[in-house]
Amino acid sequence: MIRVLVVEDEPIAADAHVVYVGRVPGFAVAGRAGTGADALRLLSRVPVDLVLLDMHLPDLHGLEVVRAMRAAGHRADVIAVTSARDLAVVRAAVSQGIVQYLLKPFVFATLRDKLDRYRDYRRQVLDAGSVSDQHEVDRLLATLRSADPVNLPKGMSQESLDAVSASLRGAAAGRSAAEVAAVLGASRVTARRYLEHLADVGLASRHARYGNAGRPEVEYRWKA
Repeated sequence: MIRVLVVEDEPIAADAHVVYVGRVPGFAVAGRAGTGADALRLLSRVPVDLVLLDMHLPDLHGLEVVRAMRAAGHRADVIAVTSARDLAVVRAAVSQGIVQYLLKPFVFATLRDKLDRYRDYRRQVLDAGSVSDQHEVDRLLATLRSADPVNLPKGMSQESLDAVSASLRGAAAGRSAAEVAAVLGASRVTARRYLEHLADVGLASRHARYGNAGRPEVEYRWKA
C-alpha cells in the first residue's frame, strides 16, 4: 500500500483530494495537512511514501517544503498540485525532483491517471533494483508520463485516452479493441483508434491472439 500525505490549505479541495486518493486501488491516505509546517511535522511522525503537495500554502511555498523535507532526510516522492501556470515554477519543481505536476482544477480521472502511473513506476523501481541499458531507463521514466494531449490526433480527447489507458492497465492480460469497447461502452472502431495511438507512442504493445479459425485478432497490452 502506498501511503499518501495530502497537503492542501483549502478545506473543500483537501476533502476532495482525500476522497480521490482513497478511491484509487493501492493507495491510502496517511494524513492531511493545511500548512507546510504541519506537513513537515507529520512527515517526522508518520511513514509516508508520496506527498500530494499544494505549491501555495499559507506559511511556506511548496518548493520550500520539499527542500525542508530533503534536508531532514525525508525521501517521499512528491506530486506538485498548483493553479500556477508559471513555467519558472514548473522548472523549479523539476529541479527539486518532483515526480509529477498536476494543475488545478482537475477531476478524479486526472489524479487517478497520475497515481496509476506513479504506482507502475514505483513497482518497476522496487522490482528491478537496477537497469541494464538506456532503453530500460527511458521506459521507466516514460511510465510517469501521459500521452501528450497537444499531439493527440484530431477528434481524440484526453479524457477518452485516459479511459482507454486505464482499461489496459487494469487488465490481467491483453485486451482487443472489441473488449476495450465493451468495457467503455464505445464502438470498436473508436477503441481501436485510441489503442493504436497508445501503441504508436510507445505506451502499449500489439500482439497477435490466436485461437479462432481465420485471421488472428490483435490484442493490446500496457507496456508498464
